[in-house]
Amino acid sequence: MIKVMEGVRVLEVAQFTFVPAAGAILADWGADVIKIEHPVRGDTQRGFLYMGGIQLDPNRHPLIEHPNRGKRSVGIDVSTADGQEVLYELAKTADVFLTNYMPQARQKNKFDVEHIRAVNPDIIYARGSAYGDKGPERLVGGFDGTAFWTRSGVGHALTPEELGGALPQGIPAFGDSIGGMNIAGGISAALFHRERTGETAEIDVSLLSTAWWAAGASVTQGMEVGETMRSTMPNAVGPTFNPFLGNYLTSDGGTINLCIVSPTGYIRDAFEHLGLPELADDPRFSDVMPLIENAAAAAEMIADSIRSKPFDYWRQHLKTMKGQWAPFQSLLDLAADEQAIANDMIVEVEAGDGGEPFKVVRGPVQFNHEPLETTRAPMASEHTELVLMELGLDWDRIEALKESGAIA
Repeated sequence: MIKVMEGVRVLEVAQFTFVPAAGAILADWGADVIKIEHPVRGDTQRGFLYMGGIQLDPNRHPLIEHPNRGKRSVGIDVSTADGQEVLYELAKTADVFLTNYMPQARQKNKFDVEHIRAVNPDIIYARGSAYGDKGPERLVGGFDGTAFWTRSGVGHALTPEELGGALPQGIPAFGDSIGGMNIAGGISAALFHRERTGETAEIDVSLLSTAWWAAGASVTQGMEVGETMRSTMPNAVGPTFNPFLGNYLTSDGGTINLCIVSPTGYIRDAFEHLGLPELADDPRFSDVMPLIENAAAAAEMIADSIRSKPFDYWRQHLKTMKGQWAPFQSLLDLAADEQAIANDMIVEVEAGDGGEPFKVVRGPVQFNHEPLETTRAPMASEHTELVLMELGLDWDRIEALKESGAIA
């Protein structure tokens, strides 16, 4: 497998998913990612026993595997002078310093940009935050559920107004994972810039900016015209200008999404596949402009037709339709989707508990059509001695650091 980041070392002082997810992507791409964890408790997320009300096995932990596969873990207490000295020795060998700790913690524990650049002036310093590293709320923390989902407007846009309340975020670490990819892309660009010019850079990505980029088309529309789209209830019948665009319920409660954004050239084929061939010759629907003018009537007939047969029928029958459509699937359905499997979207790694392999999700970028090869997430402090010996620390010093509590 090609390793586009081979030879790059990333020093990660971060926890939870946002920012560690960036380290996971860089590790997937071949970087040597050294994750610094507290020598006693490790990454705080290791202690999470529930996710969305579902109990987790601490030995097979999705919130550890997903953002930490492929890394090496070193236990350092960065609040101690000895621990900081070890961190600086590691920083001297690194290309990238990656963190999501708050400015207060970075200053208190002396690993803010000026401290790290003092020992390695060429290092790329990357920060992830809730709301950005500037402005009046620079010192305010936040999580995926607050900064990405709630404050950004994403949750509002995806909550139908008719509910009269707010939908909770149904996907833990949703913005965290997207934001991690953004950070990994920024680091890649900064490494390229340094290679060409010799200049280093600081990188900032926030959960708030991640959400606004993800919703950028709607945000731009809102700022331009003062109005944006919002999700509607499943059975809501609102104004439509294209009957081939929307969700339609099947006889057994499934949903088929039609997404023929531009009907030109698709009208006859679509109506034939939808069991309504006669509509292709009906002057109200046979061309784009009359179809738009009579969209509500066409949508009602399409809804009746799709509602007359079960989900699995349409899922198979529509495979030959020229226009775009998709079955409304769950995340578990996707894990068995033949197209996802064919594109190597699922990766098996050795499980930390010695049991069945742990399945993780490949990052969205694939090189040369090759499947991802990676290793499991490390146990907390699993590689401390190995990494420090690679730095040249002798055993006596390692023992002394352990006895003082600076490392684990």
